[in-house]
Amino acid sequence: MAHKKSHKLPQPAVLKQILRRCSSLGRRPNNGFDEGGLPLDVPKGHFAVYVGENRARHIVPISLLTRPEFQCLLRRAEEEFGFDHDMGLTIPCEEVVFRSLTSMIR
Repeated sequence: MAHKKSHKLPQPAVLKQILRRCSSLGRRPNNGFDEGGLPLDVPKGHFAVYVGENRARHIVPISLLTRPEFQCLLRRAEEEFGFDHDMGLTIPCEEVVFRSLTSMIR
C-alpha cells in the first residue's frame, strides 16, 4: 500500500507565508503606502483581509492567526482561493459571520 504524500505546508509555514503575503501587498507604487510599501492604514501588528461577497476590507490583529477558529477560515481560504492572487487575503465567509466570529475570539 503506497503512502500518499500531502501537499499541504505545516501550520507554522502556512502562517509565515500568509504574513509574508499580507506584508508584500503594498509593494506596488500607489498613494496610501509608506516608503516601505506597507499600507498606512494598517497598524503594526495587524493585517488586512477581504471578506464577503463585496470583499469588504477588515483590519485584524496578527494574534488571530494562532486561533483555531481563524485557522479554519484560513484553510477554507486556501482551498477556495489559494494564497497566490492579487486581491489580498480573501476569506470565504459572509461579512456578518466574520465580524461576529472575530469579535468573539479577540
